[in-house]
Amino acid sequence: MDVGGSDSNGRDFETADDMWREQAGDPDKKTEWYRHGVGYWEGVEASMDGVLGGYANVNEPDINDSEAFLKMVLSERFPTGVKDRPIVALDCGSGIGRITKNLLIRYFNEVDLLEPVSHFLEAARETLAPGNHMDSDIHKAVNFYCKPLQDFTPDTQRYDVIWIQWCIGHLTDEDFVSFFQRAKVGLKPGGFFVLKENIARQGFVLDNTDRSITRSDLYFKGLFARCALHIFKIKDQRGFPEGLFAVKMYALTTDLPKKVHRTRSKLRANRPRIIK
Repeated sequence: MDVGGSDSNGRDFETADDMWREQAGDPDKKTEWYRHGVGYWEGVEASMDGVLGGYANVNEPDINDSEAFLKMVLSERFPTGVKDRPIVALDCGSGIGRITKNLLIRYFNEVDLLEPVSHFLEAARETLAPGNHMDSDIHKAVNFYCKPLQDFTPDTQRYDVIWIQWCIGHLTDEDFVSFFQRAKVGLKPGGFFVLKENIARQGFVLDNTDRSITRSDLYFKGLFARCALHIFKIKDQRGFPEGLFAVKMYALTTDLPKKVHRTRSKLRANRPRIIK
C-alpha cells in the first residue's frame, strides 16, 4: 500500500509495502512475524490489566461506547428483531473473554471465542462457565477456538455479528484481506462485522515489541475496499486517557448501505503507547 509510516523506534518507511517486504516478505519472515506476536502475548498475565496493557481503567468506557454502537447497528440491521432462531456472535482475539463477558453475552444467545493464546482462552473458559454469569441457560459461550485469525475459517452462516477488537493489527495486509474474505461466509443474511481498533493519525506505526501495526483510517478504508466490504457506520471511542491512540469502531457489511453515518474525529498524534 502506498502510505508511509514509522516504527516504535522512530524509523521511517516510505510505503507500507516496503515495511511488509522487510517484516514478512517471505515464508520464513512471515512465520517469524506471527511467532513473535503470539510469543509476546504468551508472556502476558491473563488479567484485565494484562490484556489491556496496563490500562484496565479503560474497560468501562470501552464497553459503554461499544454497547451504544452495537445497539445502534443491531436496531438498524434487524429493525424487527430476530425471531425463531438464536442470535450468535464471534469474539475475535477474545483474550480472557472481557468483551464477551461484559457485552456480547448479554445481547447474543451464543458467543464463540477465537484466541491464539491458550492461557487467555482457558481464563475465558473459566469466567464464562455456566453459572458464572446471568441467564446462562439462554446466553452462553459455546465454542472456544485456540487459533489465530489467519488460520480460522468460520462455519457457513453461523454468525449475526463478528466482533474484531484490538487484534487485527497482528495481520499482514495480505492476511487481513484473506481473513475477511473467509469470514464473510460465516455471516448470516443481514449480519455484519464490527472492527474496533487503534487509529494512527496518518500512515501506520509498526510496534517492534509485539509485531503489530496501527493503521490510519485511510489505510483501513483501502483494505476494506480490497475486501469488498462497505462501511455501514463509524463511531469514535470517547473517554480514554490522553496519550493513547485514537480508537474507531467500524460496522462493515457485505452489502452496500443506503447511507453512512459518521461522527467527527479528533486528530491525535501517533504515540507509541497503545492499548491492545
